[in-house]
Amino acid sequence: MMRLALISLFAMSTSVAALPPLSSVAFINDGLRSLMIADQIRIACPSISARMVAGWSFARSLQSRASEMGYSKDEISDFVESKAQRKRLEGEAAAYMRANGVKSGEPETYCALGRQEVAKDSQIGAFLRVK
Repeated sequence: MMRLALISLFAMSTSVAALPPLSSVAFINDGLRSLMIADQIRIACPSISARMVAGWSFARSLQSRASEMGYSKDEISDFVESKAQRKRLEGEAAAYMRANGVKSGEPETYCALGRQEVAKDSQIGAFLRVK
């Protein structure tokens, strides 16, 4: 009986240890980057606002999916609150925005990207509302 319990415990710890870092889980990383881009657009562009409930619901769905994959609440919190991860995601978001014509200090370039994302019905656009 003790042997079976140890085997079970080892199997559980092996499967948890096999989880990749959350930063390499595409739907988590891409989802957080989309939220970050939408937030930057709504801050910089006066003619676009956030769909806060949509963003909040999406963030909760990312958390639920990570949990379903076997990540603990602490692992998820550590990832989301990590300054290093935030900086990495900010870099990815900035690169995406630059590649799509956004220029720092030029609000209309943020607005143009926001309108484009809304028109495409993209994940980023789902978090934005054109006023």
